[in-house]
Amino acid sequence: MVNHLAFMGKPMTLKGIVRSGKGDFGYWLKKLERFYTDKTGLRLYPGTLNVHLVAQTFATPANSIRLEREEYGGEVSVSIIPCKIFGRTAFVLRPDTDDGKLGDPPEAILEIATDINLRDAFGLRDGDSVEIDI
Repeated sequence: MVNHLAFMGKPMTLKGIVRSGKGDFGYWLKKLERFYTDKTGLRLYPGTLNVHLVAQTFATPANSIRLEREEYGGEVSVSIIPCKIFGRTAFVLRPDTDDGKLGDPPEAILEIATDINLRDAFGLRDGDSVEIDI
């Protein structure tokens, strides 16, 4: 398996606040699970952890893993950026059409996907602070 963090360049730690999202990743994962599994090497949990960065932004790296819309016959391509949260392998998912949430620009929002429900596993609630290693 590829060391996903190695190809991204200089490591960084991002700090943010947990917030509720739209709750639609389960719908998309049901349709696209095999594509996400092929791209990430993980069978992702059908929900993401939405983290809004506090004092920084994170631009999508040019060398991100990509799920192109042409691959699955859809309308939106997604950048998939390897990361770690609570020491677990995870991925930032950033659809090309993302225009921000709750007044934040898309560069201030991280949708974190991994193989478990992060809220349940770590007792997370809206407003909690978390760190993500990219």
